[in-house]
Amino acid sequence: IEEALTILSKLYENANKCVREECDAGELIIGMKCGGSDGLSGITANPVVGAFSDLLVSKGGTTILTEVPEMFGAEQMLLHRCVSREVFDKAQAMLNEYRDYFVRNGQPVYGNPAPGNYEGGISSLEDKSCGCVQKGGSAPIVDVLPYAGQATKHGLNMLCGPGNDMVSTTALTAAGCHVILFSTGRGTPFGAPAPTLKVFTNQRLCDHKANWMDFNAGVVATGERTLDEAADDLYQMVLDTASGKLTSAERRGCHEISIWKDGVCL
Repeated sequence: IEEALTILSKLYENANKCVREECDAGELIIGMKCGGSDGLSGITANPVVGAFSDLLVSKGGTTILTEVPEMFGAEQMLLHRCVSREVFDKAQAMLNEYRDYFVRNGQPVYGNPAPGNYEGGISSLEDKSCGCVQKGGSAPIVDVLPYAGQATKHGLNMLCGPGNDMVSTTALTAAGCHVILFSTGRGTPFGAPAPTLKVFTNQRLCDHKANWMDFNAGVVATGERTLDEAADDLYQMVLDTASGKLTSAERRGCHEISIWKDGVCL
């Protein structure tokens, strides 16, 4: 801890010398994560995030998709988009190694979804996974990163990480994300080390937990905005956040971190 504090002091000194300057949106690296999913996650918030990802990638930007266990059952929706055999093999190995990790620790591979997911209207792991992977949009997958690996290629990346909200968003921060998009249908107040925008799936959650929300994707379900229109709105919010506008979590002082521990992390 003493050594870490010494390093952090030096990092702080360097960071304190930084000044904000204009840059192209293509320089942004945006993480994508979901948690507390419900029956609308795969209909509103996650497709909106996916359309945002495609938009940012089309402008030369970078997005990162993680939470490997929540890809199980929907892998093919991602794997056929790998740009090369090398990237495909890395993605396949990441998925298989995570399954082996469960088995080594005596845990069921399909011990998902959570009770709250069922209460929210999700029927099975495959149902949850099909919603989860939609955050990756339709762009080609350019690279697969190990846990805590850093993104070096522009485009859509996959990152090894668990479904656990704090562990995976901490990993996205370590991967270099400037902003994290966190879609949820059940709600959560947390904030990652990087600015975290909460994308709510439904109007009811927005009404009950407005102080936790940053973006209402429920407008897609109500017909107020099309999916592409909502993605454009989210894109502008990301630009505003990257330009210094505080997220709901930042306004409430929520900055949490969690490192992947020994044993199983779902």
